[in-house]
Amino acid sequence: MTTTPTPVERMLAVLPEPLRAVAAQRLAGAEPVLRQRLAGLYGERADFLPWLGELMENIGRLHAARPAALHQQDALRAAQPDWFLGQQMLGYCAYVQRFGGTLNGVGERIAHLQELGVSYLHLLPFLRPRAGENDGGFAVANFDQVDPALGSNADLEALTARLRGAGISLCSDFILNHVADDHAWAQGARAGDPALRAMFHVFPDRALPDRYEQTLGQVFPQAAPGNFSHVEELGGWVWTTFYPYQWDLNYANPAVFAEMAAALLRLANRGIEVFRLDSTAFLWKREGTNCMNQPEAHALLQALRAVVAIAAPGVLLKAEAIVPTRQLPAYFGSAAAPECHIAYHSSLMAAGWAALAEQDAGLLRQVIAATPALPPAASWLSYVRCHDDIGWNVLRDEAGAADDPTAAAARLARIARFFSGADGSYAAGAAFQSSDPHAAHGSNGMAASLAGLETARDAEQRAAARRRLLLLHGLALSFGALPVLYMGDELAQQNDYSYTTRPQHAMDSRWLQRPEFDLQRWAGRDDPHSEAGQVYAALRQLVRLRRRLPELAAGAPLAQQRSGDPALLALARGARFLALFNFSAQPRGMALDGRWTVLQDDRVIESSVTLEPYGMLWLARTDDAVSPQIPSMAATQGTTA
Repeated sequence: MTTTPTPVERMLAVLPEPLRAVAAQRLAGAEPVLRQRLAGLYGERADFLPWLGELMENIGRLHAARPAALHQQDALRAAQPDWFLGQQMLGYCAYVQRFGGTLNGVGERIAHLQELGVSYLHLLPFLRPRAGENDGGFAVANFDQVDPALGSNADLEALTARLRGAGISLCSDFILNHVADDHAWAQGARAGDPALRAMFHVFPDRALPDRYEQTLGQVFPQAAPGNFSHVEELGGWVWTTFYPYQWDLNYANPAVFAEMAAALLRLANRGIEVFRLDSTAFLWKREGTNCMNQPEAHALLQALRAVVAIAAPGVLLKAEAIVPTRQLPAYFGSAAAPECHIAYHSSLMAAGWAALAEQDAGLLRQVIAATPALPPAASWLSYVRCHDDIGWNVLRDEAGAADDPTAAAARLARIARFFSGADGSYAAGAAFQSSDPHAAHGSNGMAASLAGLETARDAEQRAAARRRLLLLHGLALSFGALPVLYMGDELAQQNDYSYTTRPQHAMDSRWLQRPEFDLQRWAGRDDPHSEAGQVYAALRQLVRLRRRLPELAAGAPLAQQRSGDPALLALARGARFLALFNFSAQPRGMALDGRWTVLQDDRVIESSVTLEPYGMLWLARTDDAVSPQIPSMAATQGTTA
């Protein structure tokens, strides 16, 4: 009598003999979570077990196809699951076409990344996008083909190998929530294929969409109002959270999970080591809710993490969940069912900018106080700017008052107006997706422009703007996270207004912060008299210092110290390190306990310290009670990252 092989047996059967023993060990740890989460989502279907067996068999085939060099890397990282938490980790984020022109051109920029000390490179979408408007590449038409304008699949594999040789992990966006309307699935749905139609949420009329709309928000209320788009060929309405040409995937259909998991593993086999999981909060739809952060979305991510743990354990998953602080910890999962390895700390980023606008670190202190300790082998991602707008609504919890529900909206609207240049502000930014001047719209602009370098009219104003820029980078570097620099910020690049001349970009002010890499500024990066040179030198100094401070690793102890001044933030990392930040336009003093060395210039101070306007100091305790063992800049000035 023959028995039907189990899903695990089906996976092991397709593996070559040398891979089976290790795969069996990984399955013992991760397969129960995978099976439980998928059973919770799809277990009531009559075809669940055959579907699960087919899924596991495909995972096995993709695991077997993984190149030997990546198998070796998997083994090393599985043995050291906290490999990405050290203070040596530093990220860099850029568009391929803006940074190097092509994937091969990015390879020619590796020396620049090494000079900065970068160990993690996030290249924004480079897979084949939708023809025409494509949301900066986030409307993907093919997960298995590089955008021909940027290179080929062979070029991608060559770049990942070259980066790996330089000690740099490549991060790619993986757009989980939607595909472009010219993706093969969408084309097949239009042509009448019922299996492909089932990959999407399609409604024959407006009855159910209108009910959903009662509780849904809108991501782009001006450019793309509403969450549903009529598609004539489908004879109905398709769910489109973002733009009409981005069709939301229907994860209630198990075929969607299977296809997306396979697409991720195929990309991992090309050498991608980190995946930024785009729009994770939107994956599951439930009537009567805002369809964000649903329990099933977390179950999907936990299942995907289990797939990675089995087939490519050297790969990291990063949650792009731009949600309030209290909702962030869920994206790490639990010890029993881990989820993402890394999560964006967008609240910390937004609160840093808010502190500059208000000249008060109160919001920032609240966000830090609300930030939980990291679980093992997990990290926050800290940053100052990115390709997207600053969304102030992530601060609603901290910005409000218990007795006044409108206080948060009014406060965040004032901050948003500040960064659009209103009321005499130094910021040169643009409001995003709001026609109401009193609304808490998003804010766009390069960090240097938002910090005031673009509007500065004399040396004093330029110096203040540089200090503001470095203040925020110092926070990102010292908080206890994986910090990521955004392309051009190291050279104090400013807004790129050329987007207004490109019809496909003119309606989207996010292109302000998507300039081409400024080769002229880069060539002058060692000039101490240039704006770019001064910012570059100061930032590299902080990066070099950070690499030598184990106190600044992700997950190392962090505590806020009382500063006695609303404009001051004092962060202690362990017993020997203190970071001080002055968010005021005036000098501010703070009392100190004991003797400290200023790591930026080796001054020794005790009892008190005065920070210049928008000043930042990194201090190491030097009294006899606690041996510093922290190298001074005098010892590290001549070294490279």
